Amino acid sequence: MSRSTLCTTSVHADKALLMPQGKVYTMITVRHAHERGKTQTPWLDSHHTFSFNRYYDPRHTGFRDLLVINEDYVAPGMGFGTHGHQDMEIISYVVAGQLAHKDSTGVSAVIRPGDVQRMSAGTGVRHSEFNPSDTEPTHFLQIWIQPEQEGLPPGYEQRSYPEADRRGTLRLVASRDGQDGSVTVHQDVRLYTGTLEAGQEYTYRLGDNRHAWVQVVRGEVLLNGTALTAGDGTAVSKETMLHLRAAETAELLLFDLA
Repeated sequence: MSRSTLCTTSVHADKALLMPQGKVYTMITVRHAHERGKTQTPWLDSHHTFSFNRYYDPRHTGFRDLLVINEDYVAPGMGFGTHGHQDMEIISYVVAGQLAHKDSTGVSAVIRPGDVQRMSAGTGVRHSEFNPSDTEPTHFLQIWIQPEQEGLPPGYEQRSYPEADRRGTLRLVASRDGQDGSVTVHQDVRLYTGTLEAGQEYTYRLGDNRHAWVQVVRGEVLLNGTALTAGDGTAVSKETMLHLRAAETAELLLFDLA
């Protein structure tokens, strides 16, 4: 898969670059929750930020090396049977409930809120994911990142990040070099997660020639003055400072991308 960037109408006229043939490439481009693709079965309610499986939209095939963000709700006792992946970095982030994981490398684990799981599919791996609870649904985000090279050996890593470390700030949870106790991703990506209480603010400096994707998990935030609510995602380019202010308690993910 090749890199692609989002290009839609401008969120703010003063935050747009006019390119050849009259196309408008925005610096801040919102992908609203209600615009996402959808897969619904008796046991699964899935919302696709980018093209995935049977949902395809040529305007939304990923952003930089970020290829998939699926927000999944899995019914009690149900899940994804054993299936295969190859040459992909897959991150699972549980919002509520539990997610049981088994794979062909011999790993068997349960992921809970506060945990971040990274599975490198590499040369090939088969795994299953299911909700082990008989009563409670599982709400989680499935994230795919294109690795920097193909044919890597399969690998698995899972770490837990206490709520206190994520409250009022953005905590690094995945990076290329495993910095600050983050899981290691085989790509030039830094993933942060955090929770801001109503009225709290946080400023993130984006390096030169870097891009960001901000995904709101719950609540409402203002990103450089643009309002975002649960399920919304935002592509950011040509911005050096990302100023976040919570309008209400908000949980979010921030991807710093090459």
